[in-house]
Amino acid sequence: MNSTIQTLHFIGGFIVLAEALNKLERTNPCACSLDARERVTEWLKALAWLLLAIGAGGALATPVLLLCGVQSAEAPLLRLEPPTIAETAVLLGFATLIVRTRIKEG
Repeated sequence: MNSTIQTLHFIGGFIVLAEALNKLERTNPCACSLDARERVTEWLKALAWLLLAIGAGGALATPVLLLCGVQSAEAPLLRLEPPTIAETAVLLGFATLIVRTRIKEG
């Protein structure tokens, strides 16, 4: 069961990271043509995708770091433990929304 959760967590993290990087590349909060409201909206969108990219990157990096033998004391900002069901559910929820949107777009 635990390896299934870890695998699903990794897959969800990969999908979310790929989409977050794609969205970040297309976000331009410093564009000259934006009014104040649009600029704030773009900055919030960029921040949201950045945070999702960081979280998804952690989902991909943690198993690799664990395999390399990195300990939590060596990386104090990382929680180098297997994912919880809650973390996996959140990542898979975002991944499902992303895949659904891609299928809907055709």
